[in-house]
Amino acid sequence: MPLLADFLIEHADLIATCAGPAPRRGLAQREISPLQQGVVAAFEGRITYVGATSALSGAVDIQRGATRIDARGCSVVPGFVDPHTHVVYAGDRRAELQRRLSGESYAAIAANGGGIVSTVGATRAATEEELVAAARLRLDEMLACGTTICEAKSGYGLDVASELRQLHAMRTLDEEHAIDVVPTFMGAHEIPLEYRDRRGAYIRLVIEEMLPRVAEEGLAEYCDVFCERGVFTPEESIEILEAGRQAGLRPRVHADELAPSGGASVAARVRARSADHLVHVDERGADALADADVCATLLPTAAFYLKLDRFAPARMLVDRGVPVALGSDVNPGAGFSPSMPFAMTLACFAMQMTLEEALIGATLNAAWSLDRGDDAGSLEPGKLMDAVIVKGGLAELVRVGAPAIRMVVKRGKVVSWTQ
Repeated sequence: MPLLADFLIEHADLIATCAGPAPRRGLAQREISPLQQGVVAAFEGRITYVGATSALSGAVDIQRGATRIDARGCSVVPGFVDPHTHVVYAGDRRAELQRRLSGESYAAIAANGGGIVSTVGATRAATEEELVAAARLRLDEMLACGTTICEAKSGYGLDVASELRQLHAMRTLDEEHAIDVVPTFMGAHEIPLEYRDRRGAYIRLVIEEMLPRVAEEGLAEYCDVFCERGVFTPEESIEILEAGRQAGLRPRVHADELAPSGGASVAARVRARSADHLVHVDERGADALADADVCATLLPTAAFYLKLDRFAPARMLVDRGVPVALGSDVNPGAGFSPSMPFAMTLACFAMQMTLEEALIGATLNAAWSLDRGDDAGSLEPGKLMDAVIVKGGLAELVRVGAPAIRMVVKRGKVVSWTQ
């Protein structure tokens, strides 16, 4: 019986299918499974055929009125999956960027009332509707850059009501926006000012009040902790993440970003799905991640805007068998670019990844890190018809500022396009 199709991308010079098992590790992270002069066909939002144009007519029943996209002169890649964002928040911290450009460090700005706690005040004061409206504009920017699925973290409320409000906003955005939003609870993003002299009480609030409410309302899939010097210790992080697991939330960890913090070891110990940032991870930490099957989600855009003077050692992580994903880290203080292609560019030119490794990191491995590997991250029959049509070859993606993306497809519908 022929397969059905109501949406087709045809005559593409190259289709980087990224097909195959996830996650990719080591040399396998370079395998993008390319197809020359091919076609991708879908029916009701899911891919039914990927292959040669010559075999299409015998294999696929193209429905009357089907959408047919002529991709001559273009490359097709899977929709980008952004596995680390803080896209839902209120307020504006771009003035901090100017302070960093004048020589102040992130730590100094945070110590003087900036950083996360600055956004907490604005987010606590915002309504759910205001959070949704602000985040919708950011998601629109991400979509135009090719992102079709993203993770989103709470953590700018740091009290029960505000954390829940952020997560409710994510649910609304997931229902209303073209981008699929994967929610993460991050009440352990920082110790709020009112708890600075009683850390234990705040940790109890996260574990005993926030987590049960989040689980009861089914508002998150993951629990994340900022394991960093001056924020949450490895011991505190493990306690919170294990409590999250008991509540049904899989662990993720902000690890070793600003200094060696033991975050990679925490991620390995709790078998987190992902350890993120990893600017200061060493070979021992990398081996622990590889052994525990933890994805390294690297965020070069954050290191760039924070002026950290170093980037995560992506080459070492790949070579030691850690699956590497890339994210944008969209956030009010350092995630100023919504573009996964920009994250890929930095991965290639600042972290020594190949273009193929970066593409897998922004698609298949990123999808796997969010437990979306069965649905997204590659162009294969049965998966969502999420795709990005690139003007020209794959190298166009790393031409910063060039209008490389012709079209973005989500569930078999064109949701963003340029002339």
